[in-house]
Amino acid sequence: MSQIPTLDIRRFDSDRDAFVAELGAAYREWGFCGIRGHAISQTDIDAAYAAFHAFFALPTEVKMQYHLAGKGGARGYTPFGVETAKDSKYPDLKEFYHIGRELPADSQYADVMPPNLWPKEIAEFQRVGYALYQSLDALGAKMLSALALHIDLPANFFADKTQFGNSILRPIHYPPITAPDVPNVRAGAHEDINFITLLVGASAAGLEVLSRKGEWVAFTADADTIVVNIGDMLQRLSNHVYPSTTHRVVNPPGEAARKPRYSTPFFLHPNPDYLIKTLSQCVSAENPDRYPTAITAHEYLLERLREIKLI
Repeated sequence: MSQIPTLDIRRFDSDRDAFVAELGAAYREWGFCGIRGHAISQTDIDAAYAAFHAFFALPTEVKMQYHLAGKGGARGYTPFGVETAKDSKYPDLKEFYHIGRELPADSQYADVMPPNLWPKEIAEFQRVGYALYQSLDALGAKMLSALALHIDLPANFFADKTQFGNSILRPIHYPPITAPDVPNVRAGAHEDINFITLLVGASAAGLEVLSRKGEWVAFTADADTIVVNIGDMLQRLSNHVYPSTTHRVVNPPGEAARKPRYSTPFFLHPNPDYLIKTLSQCVSAENPDRYPTAITAHEYLLERLREIKLI
């Protein structure tokens, strides 16, 4: 494959075997794939982005009312210049907001999955933000079904491991770059922490993926395409059959850098107490188990949040 493929997920229902084979091949090679035919309406995506734009346009002192200091950015607002890619000297050029799963009052996960914060200044933020969360959660479940089938697991293998996952919808604002000598990029080279990430409606070019040849490949998806990539938890679970590929968001050249960039990834996580233990289907003489010690999803998340300086 000379470029990252885009596939139509409707084929999961109409041409399942071929779709699963093509999807699996794409992820084994790239760790990334574009997904169209996902049935999330552009109207709903646009409504969510309008609410997110409105929030980021608020004065800093208002946004900071939704920043929970010392909580690792788990919910609410994280200001500009905090998150730092692993091993980077400089923080990313972004601010963001975290929307998490709404849990029942008696949930066993309430101690590690705090309630959401909803900005009262933006009337539609909660409704459209959580609607997008639910739509991407459902799409992510379908993607995991296809990925499970590709490695000879039942289609519903992930269902009871993610239904209460600590998944996050993250609206991001990359402000305009006005200084000529900015030492870092909008988002430094990194891998995602979670099972899979679904990126909907990035407003500008800039995403680049590191190929197996060591080349940075630009991946600007069409408007109707959601970019879905493998995260480190699934890489670990699958013993690198599904690679978590390094990617970054670079600063655009010339006048384009003076425009803001918005994007909204959905980070699909397993249930906090899910034990990430290498799948036997992904171990062989040619691919011995890289991770003989299991770890819970929550413990792994905390390790990684420390590395990127959110806690």
